[in-house]
Amino acid sequence: MEVRQIALGAGESYELRLTGRGARGYVWTWQVTGDADAVSVSDVSGVSGPGSPVEVLPGAPLERTYVVRGRCPGGRARIRFAQIRPPYPQEAPYDEFVLEVEVTGAAPGGDPGRAAHGGPGS
Repeated sequence: MEVRQIALGAGESYELRLTGRGARGYVWTWQVTGDADAVSVSDVSGVSGPGSPVEVLPGAPLERTYVVRGRCPGGRARIRFAQIRPPYPQEAPYDEFVLEVEVTGAAPGGDPGRAAHGGPGS
C-alpha cells in the first residue's frame, strides 16, 4: 500500500490516476476520515473530451481518474482508496492507496496544482 502526503490550498485540486481491474470485477472505492469536510473527491473518469468512449478489451486494466479538491483551510483528511470486488466484501482489497491531505489557505494564483499517479499495479 502506497501512502502519499500532499498539501492543497482551499479551492486547489489534485488529480489522481489509479489503474484498476474493472474488467475483472474490481472497482475503486474511497473513504474519507479525519476532517471529512476539508476535501471533496470526484470520479472524473470518462468525463473529458468529445467522441465515443474508448472500448476496453476483456481483462484489460482500466484507469480511473479522481480529483481531490481542498475545501476548508486548516483541515486534514486521509483518503483511503481500496480496490475491491463488491460481490465479495469479506475479501481483502486487491490494492490500496492512501492520500493524506493538508488543506492550507487559499490556492495561490495561476493554475491549480495537478499531479498524476500511475496507480498501484501499473
